[in-house]
Amino acid sequence: MRMKAGLQFAVCALAATLACCQSLGAQTLSVQWEELTAQDFGKAIQKSGGVCLLPFGILEKHGPQLPLGTDLINSRYAALHGATEEFAVVFPEYYFGQIFEARHEPGTVAYPAPLQLQLLQATTDEMARNGCKKILIVNGHGGNNSLLPYFAQSQLASPHDYVVYVMLHPERAQGRPAQKTTIDMHAGESETSHTLVSRPDLVHMDRAKDESGADLQRLDLPSDVYTGIWWYARFPNHYAGDGAPANKALGQFDMDAWSHEVAGAIRAIKADNKTLQLQNEFAGKATHPLDTPQ
Repeated sequence: MRMKAGLQFAVCALAATLACCQSLGAQTLSVQWEELTAQDFGKAIQKSGGVCLLPFGILEKHGPQLPLGTDLINSRYAALHGATEEFAVVFPEYYFGQIFEARHEPGTVAYPAPLQLQLLQATTDEMARNGCKKILIVNGHGGNNSLLPYFAQSQLASPHDYVVYVMLHPERAQGRPAQKTTIDMHAGESETSHTLVSRPDLVHMDRAKDESGADLQRLDLPSDVYTGIWWYARFPNHYAGDGAPANKALGQFDMDAWSHEVAGAIRAIKADNKTLQLQNEFAGKATHPLDTPQ
């Protein structure tokens, strides 16, 4: 009888523990926009201080061994881990960027240039309408490195009650494991290593040598002369480097460093009360430029 009572007590205790854990779990706010209920979304915005992240990738070929959404997958990994370290709300997958240079490869989705800017503006406007007054675009795609600063600059064309910040792909951190390759610009050793961390199930290491990622150097132009076909001229397979030497240790180092850098940016943006003030000051002066003291 005593054993039975003890068993009943243990079962009750376990049930109480599970109920407590479920209750605590229910109180934990997800950093992912799409996972929040409408009620919890408001709490998450308040907790984030109005800081929201927009991880920005693309759909394009990544050598013979990586998924089309590699940039999207990796930038979202860094954003989610950074936001977990320093709370912020992370927008769902966004891949409507600049990728005309890969239109010759299967699976590439390249939207018209005006639509890219219109959609990005509409997205940040909608984010701001929902309380995201400080929006950090976390870029994972090199082809957006000109588009996104231009978009941020274009915010000065009209007044906004929110600020757009852009975080381009970070520099390589000190203490980084040594690489085996020298050309490593796209789907090579680094990017393959990153994806071995973010989505190892999508990496086909046995295919990394199926195509060449060598630089063909088919143009002879001065270094300060730009033409849009430069990438295709150098890397027609849309593969720049060699993914075969990729390893998880390198990938983990880089992805941890990227995530910490995102967290640091979130902290800095939360503390930033000057940018919007200056943006509003500028908008006022831009409306009446003749009144600006000379």
